[in-house]
Amino acid sequence: MRTETLEFQAEARQLLRLMVHSIYSNKDVFLRELISNASDALDKLRLASLVDKDLQVDTSDLHIAIEVDKAARTLTVRDNGIGMSRDEVVQVIGTIAKSGTAELLRTLRESTDAAASQELIGQFGVGFYAAFMVADRVELVTRRAGETGGTRWESTGEGTYTIAPVADAPQGTAVTLHLKPADADDNLHDYTAEWTIRQIVKRYSDFIAHPIRMEVERPGAEGGEPSTEVQTLNSMKALWARSRDEVEPAEYHEFYKHVSHDWADPLEIVHMRGEGTFEYEALLFLPSHAPLDLFSPQGRRGVQLYVKRVFIMDDCEALMPAYLRFVKGVVDAHDLSLNISREILQQDRQIQVVRRRLVKKVLATVKDLKANQPEKYRTFWAEFGAAVKEGLIDDTENRDALLEILSVASTHDAAEPTDLAGYVSRMKDGQTDIYYATGENRATIENSPHMEAFRAKGYEVLLLTDAVDEVWVERVGEYDGKTLRSIAKGQVDLDTEEERKAAEAERERQRTEYADLLAWMGGALADQVKEIRLSSRLTTSPACVVGDAHDLTPTLEKMYRAMGHEVPQVKRILELNPSHPLVSGLRKAREQGGTEESLTETAELLYGMALLAEGGELADPSRFTRVLAERLARTL
Repeated sequence: MRTETLEFQAEARQLLRLMVHSIYSNKDVFLRELISNASDALDKLRLASLVDKDLQVDTSDLHIAIEVDKAARTLTVRDNGIGMSRDEVVQVIGTIAKSGTAELLRTLRESTDAAASQELIGQFGVGFYAAFMVADRVELVTRRAGETGGTRWESTGEGTYTIAPVADAPQGTAVTLHLKPADADDNLHDYTAEWTIRQIVKRYSDFIAHPIRMEVERPGAEGGEPSTEVQTLNSMKALWARSRDEVEPAEYHEFYKHVSHDWADPLEIVHMRGEGTFEYEALLFLPSHAPLDLFSPQGRRGVQLYVKRVFIMDDCEALMPAYLRFVKGVVDAHDLSLNISREILQQDRQIQVVRRRLVKKVLATVKDLKANQPEKYRTFWAEFGAAVKEGLIDDTENRDALLEILSVASTHDAAEPTDLAGYVSRMKDGQTDIYYATGENRATIENSPHMEAFRAKGYEVLLLTDAVDEVWVERVGEYDGKTLRSIAKGQVDLDTEEERKAAEAERERQRTEYADLLAWMGGALADQVKEIRLSSRLTTSPACVVGDAHDLTPTLEKMYRAMGHEVPQVKRILELNPSHPLVSGLRKAREQGGTEESLTETAELLYGMALLAEGGELADPSRFTRVLAERLARTL
C-alpha cells in the first residue's frame, strides 16, 4: 500500500494556478464541473456495459450523490459510474493529455473578457481543477468498473499530489473537498448550506439525465428529534430531448417561463433536432409580447447553451443574431469542440452551422404563421417587427426570407398592413418603383405634402414609421426587380407620356414665369436650402422640402448625431407649387417691386411651413413665430 508523491505536469500547474486565481469570478461553477464529470462517468459505464458483455456491473441505479459534513466542512460528489484506474488518474488529473492546451493557456492569459474567462467548459482534467477555488485540499477515491482495487489521489493544489492504492474503494469516483472558509468579499459562499447547493444544482445541472441526490435534515414534529431523508435535487426533465408528441403544451409553457422569466405563455414553440456530423437539440420559443429591454443595449439576448444537458451559459449571443434577440430557449450540443466559450465560441465552425440552421428555422416558423395563423403573425409582427427589420441591414444570407415575412402599413388599407408581394401585385401598369414614405407616425406621413400627387394619381405608398426603416430601405434597394423609392427624394413625375406631352407647354410657360423668383429665392434662402425648383408632386400645398436621391434623410442625420457621429448638415431642395395662390402672389409681389425685407420674410415662412408640414424641426422657431404673428396682425 505504497503512497507516491508526484508533481503536476508543467501545463497542468499553469492551468491550476490560473483556475484558482483568475479564471472564474463565479466560483459556484465548481459544482457544475464535478457533477458534469460524474454524469459523464455514468454515461460511460452504461455504454461499456452494452459494449463489453463480460463486464459485470449494475446499471439499475446510476446516480450522483452529494454528501455534506458541516462539522468537518467537507463536500463530497460521488458517482457509481465507470471510475478510473491508477494510470488514468495520473494521466487525466496529473497531466493534461488533450490537444490544444498551450493554445488554451495563451487564450486564458490574453483574455480581457471576465465573462469569457469564467465560462470554461467542464472536461475531466480541466474543469476538475475548479475544485481548488473553494477547497484547501481535494481528495479523490476511485475504482474502475471490472477492477478489484481502487486509487486515492490527494492534493492541496500547490504543485504536487499524492497517489496510493485503496483496497476497499466502491466502484465509481468520489471527490471530497475540504472547503475554505466562506468569504462574501471573494464570492466564496458556504457550500455546506443546503439552499446554496440546491440553488447551484437547479441553475447548472437541473437537466442532467441522472438523479442528483442529497441527504437533507428535516425538523421533527412538535419539537421532536430531527430526521433525515434523501431527496433528488434535479428535475431530469430535458424537454428538448423528447419528441414533441411526448410533451404536453403545459410542460412547454412551464419550461418557457422557467428559461425566460416571463409571466405569459409563449406565442409559438420551435422544437428541432440536428443530426449528422454534429448533433444537437434545440427548443426555442417566440414570446407573445416584447420585453421592456428589447431595444436596450444592456438587454438580455440569445438562448441558453447546454452541452450534454450541462448548463454552460445564458444569453449565448453566438447562437442567435441580434435581430432575433427576443427568441428564448435552449440549445443542447452533444459534442461541442471547444475549450473556452465566449471568445472561441464565436469562431467555432460547428456553432456557426447551428446558428444558420436556427435562424432559418425561426424565419420559416414566422413565415408559416403568416400563411396559416394570421392572428398569431399579427401579434408577432406588432411586438417584434421593428427588431426583425434590423436583420435586413446586415443579414444578407437571409434577406429574401426576411422580405417574405415583412409587414408594413400602406395607403391601400387604413387597417390592414401589406407585404411587398401584395404591393407588387397591385402596382399600376407601367409602374416600375415601389414608393414609400418615412415619418414618426401614419397621420404625419399621410398629411405630408409629398403625398399629394400620389393620392391624386391613386398610387399606393408604403408608410414606414420605425427608426430602422430609414436604414433598411436604403440597404435593400429593391424587391422583385422593383426599386424601393422614397417619395421625399429626387424628382417625381407620375404623369403618363400623353399627359406629359399635353402639359409640356404649360410647364415651359411656368418655368419662364418663375425663373426670376426661383433665382432670387435661391439667394435669399441660400443658408437653408441648396436649390429652389417648381414641383410636380404638389396639388394643394404651397411648398415641400425634398432631398436628392442619395442624400441622408433628416431622421438619419439626427440618428447619427445621437450616436456621437459627426455628419455634415445636408441642405435640401425647396419645391414650390406654381398653382398655389401664395406662390403666385409672391411672384407678382416681386415683379411689382415689393420691399426686400417683406419678400424675404414671406420666403422664410414658405420654407418653415414646408418643414412643419413634413414633421420637421425649425432651425429658429422663435423667429418663425414672430414673423408669422406680425404678418397675421397686419391682416386684421
